[in-house]
Amino acid sequence: MSLKQTIEVFELLDDATVSGEKVKAFFEQRGASNVSYTTVEGEKGTTDFIKIVIPGKKGKVYGGKAPTLGVVGRLGGIGARPERIGLVSDADGAVAALATALKLVDMQSKGDVLDGDVIITTHICPNAPTRPHEPVAFMDSPVDILAMNQHEVTEEMEAILSIDTTKGNRVFNHRGIAISPTVKQGYILRISDDLVSLMEMSTGQFAHTFAVTMQDITPYGNGLYHINSILQPAVATSAPVVGVAITAQTAVPGCATGASHEVDIALAVKFSIEVAKAFGEGKCSFYNEEEFARIVKLYGDMSHLQTLGKDA
Repeated sequence: MSLKQTIEVFELLDDATVSGEKVKAFFEQRGASNVSYTTVEGEKGTTDFIKIVIPGKKGKVYGGKAPTLGVVGRLGGIGARPERIGLVSDADGAVAALATALKLVDMQSKGDVLDGDVIITTHICPNAPTRPHEPVAFMDSPVDILAMNQHEVTEEMEAILSIDTTKGNRVFNHRGIAISPTVKQGYILRISDDLVSLMEMSTGQFAHTFAVTMQDITPYGNGLYHINSILQPAVATSAPVVGVAITAQTAVPGCATGASHEVDIALAVKFSIEVAKAFGEGKCSFYNEEEFARIVKLYGDMSHLQTLGKDA
């Protein structure tokens, strides 16, 4: 059950004065011991980047060898004040990531400790700007994607789930969650069978997936169309990245308020928890290493797609 933690985090963030300091204090009160935040100023304002490390009993924090999972809550901002009052749809990624952290903290307090470390990152900005996008308006961010990746993607992450509201389109036409193919070093790989199985078990439904284009795995700022920023962590790491999209049947602006669905966010949390369990135990693979080595041998290094390109 993760709905309780989802609602708690939703209420925490649905606050015009919420900050990294408030989020840190909340988590420390609940028992988290490794929480930090950094305030970063950009051309359009400031935001607080949050990092929560949940140590595993066999993880690197305690000198073990179990693999480390990264969970990134990707968004522009959790609010668009003063233009809009309340939590915006774009906040779903932050809510899901922090609810995942809260569930793991609560599990540890009850004696259930995962094998591997889990690193959760996101950022808190209750008054971010908006920007035009087709087919509906998006949230913008006070800082650019480079700054986001610098604070949200760490070297310790050996695989990454990037959770993002992905409702501002007319091509993912169901309400719930969906996963992307694995993206690694400029390659779009096949969808992980392990992740499909975990999604089907955690949701009780056939797995929903979503298409990825070459534009989506290239950095923002190159002038190309991106469905959203869900796969932007992939341009800053050699680790495999999978997008976890929170979706809707209709095209919903990222800056819309009253458009978040706690049950759908909780599905993303449940899925992330199950992936964290299995990945730390070495029972979940994001990609086939032999197949990846073969495709690189056949077609060469594609990591140049992780850069802005010559004409940007």
